[in-house]
Amino acid sequence: MTKNTRDMTVLVTGATGRTGSRVAQAARAAGLTVRPGSRATGFDWHEPSTWARALAGADAAYLAHPTDVGAPGTAEAVGALAGEAVRVGVRHLVLLSSRGEEQAGPAEEALRASGARWTIVRAAWFSQNFSEGPLVEGLRHGELVFPAGEVREPFVDVRDIADVVVAVLTGGERFAGREVAVSGPRLLSFREAVAEIAAATGETLTYTPVSAREYGEVLAGSGVPAGEVAFLVGLFESLLDGRNAHLSDGVREILGRPPRDFTDFAREAAARGTWKG
Repeated sequence: MTKNTRDMTVLVTGATGRTGSRVAQAARAAGLTVRPGSRATGFDWHEPSTWARALAGADAAYLAHPTDVGAPGTAEAVGALAGEAVRVGVRHLVLLSSRGEEQAGPAEEALRASGARWTIVRAAWFSQNFSEGPLVEGLRHGELVFPAGEVREPFVDVRDIADVVVAVLTGGERFAGREVAVSGPRLLSFREAVAEIAAATGETLTYTPVSAREYGEVLAGSGVPAGEVAFLVGLFESLLDGRNAHLSDGVREILGRPPRDFTDFAREAAARGTWKG
């Protein structure tokens, strides 16, 4: 039997991040008690001593690693945190993963092996990567330089990810042991996405594709550590090779409605002045 949502407490890791903040908002709207997990509240993915207190008394947890689900060390952290969650009685764990990312496999397997009731949500590239994070500054200056070539991606709104996560958490056994892939409703190249943002803002914006290695040199020049640069170069070379140029139906399957469209995201973000210099 599914526990009444008014009695459910969910730990939301990355509660101040792109997905975690929306998961927390959607969970509260659904009547769940949210326990934000961030350094500000005493939770740190890199400090296992902070985990037990954050997990104690929680019924479920949303796991979003702060770097990338396929980054070095993530699988070990996910496995250890999931094991601690099982030890203290957390019943359901939902892991944010990446659609088509081979490097995510070890973290996903660590969750499966933990003994927890689990669900994996594999997301397409976030629409909000254009409005929050390192891509924003380039767009504010009129140009997005990125190693995506002309590959097409079904950009997904993070609010849809959040709604799917909350539906899974409140759905009990129905979604246990499931891997759910979520995407937006149509394919867009990064060039086309930038064009939609330009249309929404009324500004002239350009997209300049570069190789992953050229982009890595830019990252290194801006102070990104060498190990992180190497990981990102390898990730972009594989993940942006066209393997994700297809739609996934997880949003409609879980929520019974179509996913939000990129045009709506761009208009809403433009109305907030996101890309004004």
